Amino acid sequence: MTQDVKTRIREIIAEQAMLEPDQITDQATPEELGIDSLGLVESIFAIEEEFDISIPFNANEPEQSDFDISSMGAIILAVERLIAEKTA
Repeated sequence: MTQDVKTRIREIIAEQAMLEPDQITDQATPEELGIDSLGLVESIFAIEEEFDISIPFNANEPEQSDFDISSMGAIILAVERLIAEKTA
């Protein structure tokens, strides 16, 4: 299950960044992948839709958010946590 979530998130991010999914590493930041704030918001909407979750992300003040967007690994972990909470 977890690998599928990671794979799908990488695919969504890769599509936004116009990269291949295997180029999306856990250490990569959105900036390093060439994803601007609008692209990040679009990616988050796509992830929410894909997994039927609600991400507590404030696009206007990302640093005020509980949702860690500092790296792809952090995003994946946060999404996995939200999915786990939803199914709990």
